[in-house]
Amino acid sequence: MHVVITGASKGFGKEIAIKFAAAGATLYLCSRTEAALKETSSLIQKEFPRCKVHYKPADLSKKSGVRELGQWITAITPAVDILVNNAGQFLPGSVYNEPDGTLEQMIDVNLYSAYHLTRILLPGMMKKKQGHIFNICSIASFQAYDNGGAYSISKFALAGFSKNLREEMKPHNIKVTAVYPGAAYTDSWAASGVDPQRLMEAADIAAMIYASSQLSTRACVEDIILRPQAGDL
Repeated sequence: MHVVITGASKGFGKEIAIKFAAAGATLYLCSRTEAALKETSSLIQKEFPRCKVHYKPADLSKKSGVRELGQWITAITPAVDILVNNAGQFLPGSVYNEPDGTLEQMIDVNLYSAYHLTRILLPGMMKKKQGHIFNICSIASFQAYDNGGAYSISKFALAGFSKNLREEMKPHNIKVTAVYPGAAYTDSWAASGVDPQRLMEAADIAAMIYASSQLSTRACVEDIILRPQAGDL
């Protein structure tokens, strides 16, 4: 099982990588920060020696970075089984006061990275008539909130991409799942002052993605919505 995970050095991406590594998958991990990615990859390889870990740092906010990553993956394997588009960034603000260029940055990272990498890897999946694509959207994809601004707009767009892709890939036997996590405890929440017990664990999201990937070829989980038990913050 060949699994590509972007934004894999920490948070959701790291937990998803751990989940698939435990199953003996061959991993292709990417994040922007080389040192953190190398550390995560080494820890996973050490803990799960049955799996094989490939990693490559890349800035997926740039189309050239996505292209380099895609070419690197396809040079190793002609087709991947699972693609997890997890790379993302959050910049707070509102439409009326966020700095000029914020929307472009959010779209580049949160939408275009997934769009361009998927397009590079789809031919191999389509030829094999097999594959599963997970797009990590957000509760912000369908519920606007204060200070969400361009981030929420970009996540709405990612949800739209997921729905469109799902319809296009049905004839090719390729599954598409949109994942909508609410607040989960990751580095971005560490300094918030919110009690970690109020939040989900990143491993919860990983568990749902892995479970969805293990269904028969006749079933597709189209949407995964996860919220803290006490509700959104």
